[in-house]
Amino acid sequence: MEFWHGFLLITSVHLLAAASPGPDFVLVSRETLTKGRRTGLICSLGITLGLAVHIIYSVLGLAAVIAHSQPLLTAIKWLGGAYLIYLGWQGIGAKPKQPVETTTFTNNVNSNSNSNVTDKTESSFATLRRGFFCNVFNPKAPVYFVAIFTLVLSPDIPLWQLSIYGVWMMVLQMAWFSTVVMLLSIPVIFKRFQRFEHWIDRVLGTAMIVLGLNLIFRSR
Repeated sequence: MEFWHGFLLITSVHLLAAASPGPDFVLVSRETLTKGRRTGLICSLGITLGLAVHIIYSVLGLAAVIAHSQPLLTAIKWLGGAYLIYLGWQGIGAKPKQPVETTTFTNNVNSNSNSNVTDKTESSFATLRRGFFCNVFNPKAPVYFVAIFTLVLSPDIPLWQLSIYGVWMMVLQMAWFSTVVMLLSIPVIFKRFQRFEHWIDRVLGTAMIVLGLNLIFRSR
């Protein structure tokens, strides 16, 4: 029963954490609204893979060390803030594009574009990398996982159980952001936003810069 008790706690706590607005949500929204469903899903996968990094070092017991080390937290805050500012600056520089028809969008969603495979691979990798680093450089993560793995769960929990919980948290993360992507990429919604694509990029880019500056300059 202890396993299922922890499972339910993990599910409820992590769903609330994943659904809370933050850099990951802003990035996924921007990628989806400006580039479509496929890009949004790849970005979500990158964020999920970033979560795996936090889970691994938490299982190894390093989360508590990071959470209670001011120099390490400060370094992560500066790295994370700088990366968000970099992503935001890219968004602010967005230029207006020619609108495409809904059918074209649907074709892109289904990956029937005429682009060559190499370009797709490079583009997918860049999107995956953006999502990955956006999550990895989140300074709130070590503190969050300390709470999860030392307060919510028992400290003597077996490794296999921790592993299951970790994989489940990744599944929840991917499921949440995939849902966000699917809703934002509904053709009617996407086409409505498409006219203002560059403004969405600029507004969300500005939001990311604000988040980045907030990470760097706010007190702990």
